[in-house]
Amino acid sequence: MGIFSRFADIVNSNISALLDKAEDPEKMIRLIIQEMEDTLVEVRSQSAKVIADKKELSRKIESLEHQQQDWAEKATLALSRQREDLARAALIEKQKVQSIVQSLKEEYALVEETIGKLTGEIAKLESKITETRAKQKAMMIRTETAGNRRNVQRHLHRARTEETVAKFEQFSRKVDELEAEADLFEKTGAGKSLEQEFMDLKAQDEVEQELEKLKKQLEERQ
Repeated sequence: MGIFSRFADIVNSNISALLDKAEDPEKMIRLIIQEMEDTLVEVRSQSAKVIADKKELSRKIESLEHQQQDWAEKATLALSRQREDLARAALIEKQKVQSIVQSLKEEYALVEETIGKLTGEIAKLESKITETRAKQKAMMIRTETAGNRRNVQRHLHRARTEETVAKFEQFSRKVDELEAEADLFEKTGAGKSLEQEFMDLKAQDEVEQELEKLKKQLEERQ
């Protein structure tokens, strides 16, 4: 594939679409940027060669124009000395040089046009590279953010689970204490007032309800 064909493919490519289809977007975008940078080096090298050609053409044209002037002066000198034959010969040489100069000027114009195109292409490619690097940076930020969010969620989930387990153990201990108190009263024969017994029943119901609630939360998290 030629450099300009590859250049057109790169500049006209839809980077986002390529990344959407890629199995490994991060690897793909690195390869795309590398291809762009390699192509940019080639285009700049080509541009440097064309600029060198332009300078060389400019020197040739300038030299030939001096020759034109020299033949014109020689023709004038020959006529002033009544040497029309020499004047005619000098003018013929001048025409030959003039024809070459005209051809070189046409080539010079084409070289200038090529340099203009290359300069525009370099600017487009540099812009495309900047755009792609921005996409790469955004992708890296998104990847890092997603990883941080995942870690935070894992931490929060673990913290909530540990909190729930702690509450469960706390209420289990309360139940154990109530049962121990009950056993103690049974053994000692100590009596309770009717109001105290109802309060104990209510406290036990609340503990049991909270205990069941914690059990359900643990089951849902597992």
